[in-house]
Amino acid sequence: MDGQILQAIDILKKGGVVAFPTDTVYGLGANAFNDSAVLRIYQAKCRPHHLALPLLLADISQITSVARDVPEIAWQLAECFLPGGLTMVLYKSSSVSTLITGKSNKIAVRVPSHPTPIVLIEGLGVPITGTSANLTGSPSPLTAEEVHNQMENRVDLIIDGVCPGGIASTVIDLTGESPMILREGAISGEDIERACGALIRKG
Repeated sequence: MDGQILQAIDILKKGGVVAFPTDTVYGLGANAFNDSAVLRIYQAKCRPHHLALPLLLADISQITSVARDVPEIAWQLAECFLPGGLTMVLYKSSSVSTLITGKSNKIAVRVPSHPTPIVLIEGLGVPITGTSANLTGSPSPLTAEEVHNQMENRVDLIIDGVCPGGIASTVIDLTGESPMILREGAISGEDIERACGALIRKG
């Protein structure tokens, strides 16, 4: 395993913060079940605590470890688009701290199609945060240099790599009566409608 990846896993296990490439944009990761590590993400990004942090999973089978009452449409979309650029908003399980969810009862989850975050999650053994590696309100970085320019010494390690997609994930809320796209990104609403056979609202 790459030395930088091994170093990153060690940092995550110790409650540190790591920036890493994904299939969309550079992400900022910490142990999702370590509140002090999650707090460091908010501090590094200058992010208000009422704004939730998405989670990255290594496999769709991990969805039920962080979400409850997962609807059938979520599994349909996961089969079609995950791993990939789709973030699903679901009801959080009791295992997830409200610190991550901005005191909401919902959690946003995604399985990336980039090997680096997958290896980090598997090495750590639990999901990691998957927010973009930028200061809140600034552009999402696509390169390690762009992360460095924004985050400077706010993170413990910036992993070298490439973000092939360059577009943030599409975020869809599946907790209401009908699915609603909160942010259209890497996957179009039309593709989602074709995949699940349901009309999608846009928020």
